[in-house]
Amino acid sequence: MKKLLENYKDVIQRLPFKDKYEKNELLTEDFLIDKSNNIEIYYAPHNEYLNSKAKIFIVGITPGFQQMSTAISTAKKELDKGEDIETIKYKCKVAGRFSGSLRKNIISMLDEIKLNEAMNVESCSELFEEKDYLLHTVSLIPYPVFVKKQNYSGHTPKLLKSDFLMKYIYEDFIQELKSIDNFRNILLIPLGKAVEEVLEKLSEENIISENQILKGFPHPSGANVNRLVQLQQNKESLINQIRENINPEIIFEDK
Repeated sequence: MKKLLENYKDVIQRLPFKDKYEKNELLTEDFLIDKSNNIEIYYAPHNEYLNSKAKIFIVGITPGFQQMSTAISTAKKELDKGEDIETIKYKCKVAGRFSGSLRKNIISMLDEIKLNEAMNVESCSELFEEKDYLLHTVSLIPYPVFVKKQNYSGHTPKLLKSDFLMKYIYEDFIQELKSIDNFRNILLIPLGKAVEEVLEKLSEENIISENQILKGFPHPSGANVNRLVQLQQNKESLINQIRENINPEIIFEDK
C-alpha cells in the first residue's frame, strides 16, 4: 500500500524547521519504508500529487536526497501553517520536482531538442511554472532509494534485475500511469538509460507503446559529464521523435 503524507504528518511536524536537512535527520527509522541488504527506501511526500491531464511525463528513477529534503521541508512549513493536506501535496510536488541544478539542466536540454516548440511554449521552463498542467514529473520508484546511504543510480544493483525494486514499478508507477487520461498518448521522457530500459520492458509487455518513449535523452545530472555530448549526438533523432509523437492539436485539450 502506498505511503501517504497522512501517515507521516506527525513525524514531519516533530522535526525542527529547516530549509535543508542532513541525512542523519531524515534517513531514520521514522521514515524507513523498506529495506533489502544495503538498499533502503525512505518516505518523502513529493510524489503524491497527480496531474491527471498531463501530456508529458518526465520520468526519473527515484527521488534523490536533495528532493527528499526539499519536499519534507515544504511539508513541515505548510503543516505548521495549517494548510490542507491535498494542497500540501501539490506544493511538495512543485518544490521537489527535479529541484536545483537538475531542473535547470532538464529545461535547457529540452529546449535544445525543441520540445518547447512542439508544446507551443517559449521555453520548457513554463512547464514547471504557469503551464505545469501539461507536465507530470514522476519516479519509477516513488520514494527515495539509497544504497549504503548514497542516492541509488539504477546500476548497482541493476534496476531491471532487482525484484525488490521492480515491485514498486509494477505496484506504483504503472498504476499511476494508468490513472492518467489517455495515458497511451503521453510522451514519456526517461532520464537516463536505466529508466529507458525499464520503459522498453513495459512496452514489450504492452503496458505502454514503444513510440511513447523518447529514446536517447541523456541523464541531465551534473554528474553525467558527457550529457551535452550525448545530447548533440542524439539531437536529430530526439527532435524527430518529438515531431512524430506529439500531436499539437491535443496539447491544450482539457486544460
